[in-house]
Amino acid sequence: MALKQFDFAYGRGRKQFAVEDSLIIKEVRTEQFEPMTDIKQGILDAIYNPIGCAPINEIIKPGDTVAFICNDPTRVANSFDFMPVLVDEFNKLGVKDEDMHILFSLGTHRDMTHEEMVEAVGENVASRLQMFNSTCHIAEDFEYFGTTSRGTPVHIHKKLCNVDHVILTGTIVHHYFSGYGGGRKAILPGCAAMETVRVNHSFMLDENAGLGRTDGNPVYEDQMEGVALFAKGRSLFLFNAILNAQHEFLRMFAGDYIAAHKEACKFVDRVYGCAIPKEADLVIASCGGFPKDINVYQMQKTMDNACCAVRKDGVVILLADCEEGSGSKLLEETFRRLSTPEAIKAELEQNFRIGANKAYAVARPISRARFILVTSLDRQMAKEMLFTAAVDTVEEALEIAKQYVGETPSIVLMPEGSLTVPRVE
Repeated sequence: MALKQFDFAYGRGRKQFAVEDSLIIKEVRTEQFEPMTDIKQGILDAIYNPIGCAPINEIIKPGDTVAFICNDPTRVANSFDFMPVLVDEFNKLGVKDEDMHILFSLGTHRDMTHEEMVEAVGENVASRLQMFNSTCHIAEDFEYFGTTSRGTPVHIHKKLCNVDHVILTGTIVHHYFSGYGGGRKAILPGCAAMETVRVNHSFMLDENAGLGRTDGNPVYEDQMEGVALFAKGRSLFLFNAILNAQHEFLRMFAGDYIAAHKEACKFVDRVYGCAIPKEADLVIASCGGFPKDINVYQMQKTMDNACCAVRKDGVVILLADCEEGSGSKLLEETFRRLSTPEAIKAELEQNFRIGANKAYAVARPISRARFILVTSLDRQMAKEMLFTAAVDTVEEALEIAKQYVGETPSIVLMPEGSLTVPRVE
């Protein structure tokens, strides 16, 4: 028996622990790719050698009007790096500054301040182009394009409707119920009305809605159908980037919003998807420390990723400080009233509310495996949120885990749990 020592990020510090080396079947880490060194050239290469459509100079003509869609602050995008290059290049193609504007894809998030807009795209671009929030609850700002086959009314922001070209920008990561970010998500949910988002997101309750999944995923398919209703007869062009954990550019993809996104998702799987030999009895995962474990709301992403590595009814030991508690009063209130994942799902099926859906996002992994938290979270709150236990050290968590998986469980370690998505190969 040889114990191996580990040191995982936890809050603003670290946690040390040891496990039997022979029990470890995989330590899951992101694949290392060299970051891009010439950002400007990378952007130009992408838009002049696009996937699935003509180069940008054959699409954009002098005097055309353009709307750029940019991410809000909840998504790391590095828009300040690529937007100046794109705007300057469009100038060279004959598009004036006054004929371009930016719409920030907020989805259901709060409005951005002017300062946040400037920070997002950089002072140069912010001083030249008009910038707008897509505020989901201002009904008169949206135009109706029909209803999807699943019943989602498609209301898209008017700032995208009366231009010659819509440029979808952003980054792509795995998404816990719509498969992947980026691509069509810039428009739906990004620039859609509240009711559009609410109905679309209600499909997250379907068991086929999940990480890295597009085929058969009702959320993804409904988004694609909704955007297609808007896109009919319109010029849409995608510019998406893939970043590493340090927010450096790894690769850029541009072109047709469907074809280029599909290619980009394959690369996302290479960077963040990690092969494991089998599902483990026990997963020990860290969110990656602060701010990824600042609260339960943020911690949830790691819960989903860990579920990809653990067998049904196995155990996940999750290192998540949660210095700010739950991160959502609605999350707490939902768990206080409803004591099982099934009850939460049943209520959402009757009355799907944005915000309350996060309670289901936390409860769904718990219906697959037992979660033992190493955390500073209030113990009563952890109990109400259906966690098996909440303790101070990994050693305590391991002792509790033995009750469910025995003395010699197969183990997968996830030191970068919020980023890595294990898959059995």
